[in-house]
Amino acid sequence: MASLPSDIKAIFLDLDGTMYMGSNLIDGAHDFLERCKNKGVATFFLSNNSSRSVDQYKAKLQGFGIHATDDEILLSTHDLIAWLHTNNVTETWAVATKGMCEMLEAVGISTRSTAPQYVVVGYDTELSYEKISTASIHLHAGVPLVASHPDMVCPSPDGGLPDTGAYLVMFEATTGVKPTHICGKPNPGMILHKIEALGLEPQQCVMVGDRLYTDIAMANRSGVHSVLVLTGEATMDDVASLEEGSEFLPQHILSSVDELLR
Repeated sequence: MASLPSDIKAIFLDLDGTMYMGSNLIDGAHDFLERCKNKGVATFFLSNNSSRSVDQYKAKLQGFGIHATDDEILLSTHDLIAWLHTNNVTETWAVATKGMCEMLEAVGISTRSTAPQYVVVGYDTELSYEKISTASIHLHAGVPLVASHPDMVCPSPDGGLPDTGAYLVMFEATTGVKPTHICGKPNPGMILHKIEALGLEPQQCVMVGDRLYTDIAMANRSGVHSVLVLTGEATMDDVASLEEGSEFLPQHILSSVDELLR
């Protein structure tokens, strides 16, 4: 596949499966970030994983020796908040972690409303039957559903773990309700608003990720260069099974971020 152009100004990086797997940093990730710094290429960290807040992601990256600012971390929760604000939603019942709920509450969105406008579903690693059953009751009563992102699994060193998409399947099976909207990747708005704020064109930017149906699809939809790394979910067999012209087809395939900008 063709090499990346030399005038790249910004690289958007998925986290889970791309920069790290669980508590293990991908080999060569530090050296890659140092190359970006030396070349004057801005880096931004993206995740559909809505289980953590920005502060929690900053702390996790800090634990790897990676220093990131609030503006350099873009989460599906940000996209969800923007969607809720656009639709004037302030009352929700959230199937979500404390970290995600804190981000919503901080901008005036209730997450434990007794009369919610929406049921919100995120990647809840603190899931309880009380959250599930209350959400189901609201859905049966006609309250619509919105999700932070579509991912079926969250990558881990021990294999894929049930993610928001799996929860959505459960709710549809028990209530018949499908989400009105699903935020996060692959919606191009996850990065286009940042690209515009930077005064850049999509062709000057790169999206790097390990998932075809979120990371690569978003990159192709937004017009940035798409790079698949084979350190997470997708495999070469997955790529080989794609039809020609599929929006899931990456422009570039690398074994890891360690191969970038060399």
